[in-house]
Amino acid sequence: MERRQGFSLIELMVVLALVGLFATMALPLAELAVKRNQEIELRTALRQIREALDAYKQAADDGRVTVRPGDAGYPRTLGLLVDGAIDNKSPERRTIHFLRRLPRDPFAAPGVRAEDSWGKRSYKSPYDRPQPGDDVYDVYSLSPDTGINGIPYHDW
Repeated sequence: MERRQGFSLIELMVVLALVGLFATMALPLAELAVKRNQEIELRTALRQIREALDAYKQAADDGRVTVRPGDAGYPRTLGLLVDGAIDNKSPERRTIHFLRRLPRDPFAAPGVRAEDSWGKRSYKSPYDRPQPGDDVYDVYSLSPDTGINGIPYHDW
């Protein structure tokens, strides 16, 4: 009597059940990895913009960037960090650039311009209620979501 080789229906069902189980376990891990990468991008972008804002303020304090009387010394828009400002102490009147490009908030909706993807806080607004104003003192994410660490993204 010849024996046929192959898999029985029960063996195939067990294998399919195991593959389905592994797939359902892997999906949350993949989603977590995507969120973690977005959070790394957010931290990096916030650090770059905040360092550029501080560099602009330092240049204003040093007299390298023109500041109007009564201004705090921060740029009027985030675009000025990329466009640059004329160096008053340079004999050639060179332009000082503080960022090569403005990073975009990774949690912003697709199609939103980089400058519009951030919430802006002016120097005169309180920390707990950031408001835009005549200058850009700080930026924050406009995302209503909360990070893996339990802190809302707008508080980062």
